[in-house]
Amino acid sequence: MIADSGSFTGAEPKKKRRDTSRFKQVPETLEMREGLRLRCRDVADKLDKSRPLSKDELEKIARLTLEQAGLSEVYLGWMMVNLASAFWHSQVAAVPFERRLFLLPHCLKHAEGCPAEYDDFGLDCRKCGACTIADFRTRAEDLGYKVLVAEGSPIVLKIIVSGYVDAICGVACLNVLEKAIDKILLAGIPCMAVPLLSSDCRNTGVDERWVMDMIETRQEAPAVKTKSYVHLMRAAAQMFEPTELDRVAPRVRGGATLAEANGHGVGGLDPIAATEAIAYDFLSKGGKHSRPFITLAVYDALTGGQATAANGAEFIAQIPAAIKRTAMSIETFHKASLVHDDIEDDDQFRYGEATMHRKFGTPTAINVGDYLIGMGYRLVSRDKATLGADAVCDILDRLADAHMKLSEGQGAELLWRDSLQKQLTPLDALKIYALKTAPAFEAAVYSGLRLAGPVQDASFVGQFARHLGVAFQILNDLNDWRGDDHNKLLAGGDVLGGRPTVLWALALEGTNDAQRAELKEICAAKQLTPTTLARVKKLYTEAGVFDKAARLVEKYRQRAEEVADGIENEDLRRLFYYLIDTVLEKAEPEAEPNVVGIQGLQLPVVSR
Repeated sequence: MIADSGSFTGAEPKKKRRDTSRFKQVPETLEMREGLRLRCRDVADKLDKSRPLSKDELEKIARLTLEQAGLSEVYLGWMMVNLASAFWHSQVAAVPFERRLFLLPHCLKHAEGCPAEYDDFGLDCRKCGACTIADFRTRAEDLGYKVLVAEGSPIVLKIIVSGYVDAICGVACLNVLEKAIDKILLAGIPCMAVPLLSSDCRNTGVDERWVMDMIETRQEAPAVKTKSYVHLMRAAAQMFEPTELDRVAPRVRGGATLAEANGHGVGGLDPIAATEAIAYDFLSKGGKHSRPFITLAVYDALTGGQATAANGAEFIAQIPAAIKRTAMSIETFHKASLVHDDIEDDDQFRYGEATMHRKFGTPTAINVGDYLIGMGYRLVSRDKATLGADAVCDILDRLADAHMKLSEGQGAELLWRDSLQKQLTPLDALKIYALKTAPAFEAAVYSGLRLAGPVQDASFVGQFARHLGVAFQILNDLNDWRGDDHNKLLAGGDVLGGRPTVLWALALEGTNDAQRAELKEICAAKQLTPTTLARVKKLYTEAGVFDKAARLVEKYRQRAEEVADGIENEDLRRLFYYLIDTVLEKAEPEAEPNVVGIQGLQLPVVSR
């Protein structure tokens, strides 16, 4: 049916992203939907299932399938969801029910008069039974599923990484499903979904038999299992769980942990061991652990890609602790920079808690940050017998270079922040970004390369990291205007802090003299109110700041993709594509941010 399906055997170059909002129409009749779903299954049976499809590949196949059916591209989004579900069907079916997560949307409930309340696990509708949610949920829970009635998209990856489930079955509108497609598909997480019949978000409908069929699907293990980053993602996160952290990087001073101080804080600790206890406690909290994941994944890509295979967890368990410690070192430097950065910006919150200097005082926080830096270097330097002296020297040199560049970038930011002149060009801001953010990505990628063997030419690493890092920082600044449940908790906080952001630079460039003077006056006051914040946002919007910044993100994304396109090693090239899609993921607000438990299992908070 797909004549050129054989062309999807390697990671194809990325294409420029386009607006797909007009491609989200649902086929009007059940007969039409049934026919297209059968076509999707026929096509999926012919595809290479040894590796996950990218969104670009999925779109290409969906377009060709629609063309062969003589149908309009307005159904493209719906077709992509059903093709992805057909692609993963056999692997989801082979996962035991108790290892599956079933996601249901709020909008399937009756908008008027719904008596159900929200508990720790989402909408508690089992006691009601007045709508189809109860039917679906009851059947899924009877089979052993973990069920979450919430929008779920921000929490899904968190649940997967935490190790509670191995596959996802979901019901959602095409808007929600599109946001999840890149992350879920490219990561290689087995998933199936049934699209809602509309995106109205009130009293919508769904093909109920399709949902029941999806819930009940089961079979023997498939002949071919798709490669997945899930094992590596879990490994990167698990390295910082208290027990594993102590095993891989044993404490030097020993003594009680901060949790064991029984509410007495640092006063309940041995004075000599207190710094170590606070540092280990901070390492075990929050974060996406993207940097150690990058190091492990690059190392794996260049050593056969065994960690992404079906038995990847077994292979990761055999990775020498010395390699894991090198991956941990990048995160340790990152955590040190967060402690110092929070002090310099006098931020109030980190990972949903008071920042370290607010909790323990600025002198202790500075000292713990310094300790983490020393710990980062020690995690690598002590393993020269295992890694080889040359490899250790090369990695430490790259880490030191990254550390110095980060300090230069932060220094430039502080000097600008404390100056009376607040003039800044977009180019100046981008230079600071390149120094502050890119070096950590570069160090993480290079460490993975060097752990795999000698590196002949690593120039592409710096180019990729620079483009990815700059795009990430711009996106982070855009997200600052949406607020953040786990970090700074204040929309527009960078204006209050006086940071030299590209948003500020674009605003100065795009406003008139009076508006620039007003912005500088608000910044100098350092006391944002809802009124002044709304005014700044209005000035930014009128100057096109947010749109221009979004276009810059896309520009640097495309540059990073061009670097990835030139990589010969397919596993490494695909990893770079995955990093671009996940690191540059647009933040979406959670519909129910307090829903963090599933059947008694508490999930770790995820943030940067």
